[in-house]
Amino acid sequence: MTGATLRLGTRGSALALAQARWVADQLAARWPGLAVALVVIRTTGDRSQAAGTPLAATGGQGVFVKELEQALVRGEVDLAVHSLKDLPTRLAPGLKLAAVPPRADARDALVSRHGVGLAALPPEPRIGTSSPRRAAQVRAARPDAAVVDLRGNLDTRLRRARTADYDAIVVAAAGLHRLGRAGEVTEYLPVEQFIPMVGQAALGLEARAGDAATLAWVEALDDAATHAAVRAERAYLAALGSGCAAPVAAHATAAGETLTLRAMIAAPDGRRVVRDVLDGPAAEAEALGRALAARLLAAGGAAIIAATQRA
Repeated sequence: MTGATLRLGTRGSALALAQARWVADQLAARWPGLAVALVVIRTTGDRSQAAGTPLAATGGQGVFVKELEQALVRGEVDLAVHSLKDLPTRLAPGLKLAAVPPRADARDALVSRHGVGLAALPPEPRIGTSSPRRAAQVRAARPDAAVVDLRGNLDTRLRRARTADYDAIVVAAAGLHRLGRAGEVTEYLPVEQFIPMVGQAALGLEARAGDAATLAWVEALDDAATHAAVRAERAYLAALGSGCAAPVAAHATAAGETLTLRAMIAAPDGRRVVRDVLDGPAAEAEALGRALAARLLAAGGAAIIAATQRA
């Protein structure tokens, strides 16, 4: 392996680079003869953020990964590091989710200039987020809240949280931890009430399915429990269908050989939310995700999705 170089593709945001460098450090620790070179690739999602365009208007899920996958297919990089929440449930042909390292804190976090939690915010608080999932769960928890659009990278969002435009913002705890800014968290929101996005706080390491050398190096970083959990979450999302426009969420945790999967489907205004929890064998993660999707759809989720699509 001496002299081998792995080209690692990543987005150029501060968070993406921090994640990529962590992966590079882990690979170097396990394979001392392996050199890792970071290759920064600008994605459609990055351009959309810079222009202030809503992500849904540029294609929704996948806008942060398309160019990275294209670089993999063309052989310009050997490995792509994604925030797994950005990776579509259907990968580009010829590619493989080679590894999922241990997940960071998957909770959402409230950052408030008032220094208090969600329940203690002033009446009719202005709460910033650009996530329909977070917006629906904020409205369900605080029906008096005004959800205000909040875009930009994490540093930009945190800076805006200190202005009078917002009483609080909701962001992913994992991003704050990875950038060394966990001290700015006012409250960690419990997953029972604020179910995370599918794949939240997990990294997805994607490679070409036929690249045996890269797969051998990268699979050493895989965490079986996290990988099983995200398989269940992604199967749940896939079972809802690609046309699902309603806010949805799913989060699985592992205890030994058992997975506990909780999920929800919500109306955008938060007035209708269906939630459920299901346990199952980790070895049957995908079946667990599909089963919970079926239960939620039958419990009213299908009607919520249909109404959202009509709107």
